[in-house]
Amino acid sequence: MLLDLPWENLEEMQTEFSEENLEFWLACEEFKKTRSTAKLVSKAHRIFEEFVDVQAPREVNIDFQTREATRKNMQEPSLTCFDQAQGKVHSLMEKDSYPRFLRSKMYLDLLSQSQRRLS
Repeated sequence: MLLDLPWENLEEMQTEFSEENLEFWLACEEFKKTRSTAKLVSKAHRIFEEFVDVQAPREVNIDFQTREATRKNMQEPSLTCFDQAQGKVHSLMEKDSYPRFLRSKMYLDLLSQSQRRLS
């Protein structure tokens, strides 16, 4: 089924459905499994620099207050330092990206193909 996806439009799809939000959310979930204090600090800074910091390479769309609260959390990173930002991103995906994806031509075509195969 993955072979049937319109791979030529992958870059557009990644932008359209805010891939960075999902990747940030997944990175936070993985981060919460960290048990080593030394690794926790370095992972926290890597996630912050990749997704949260202003002008980060894959900056997520969060408000100023959340970004600043997360920046403060970087002074003493903990397993919960991204919780507020992760919650905002989850809410954005739930209210925006996911519904748009479900209405997208790509998803509807894929669903139609899948239903035809089951018939």
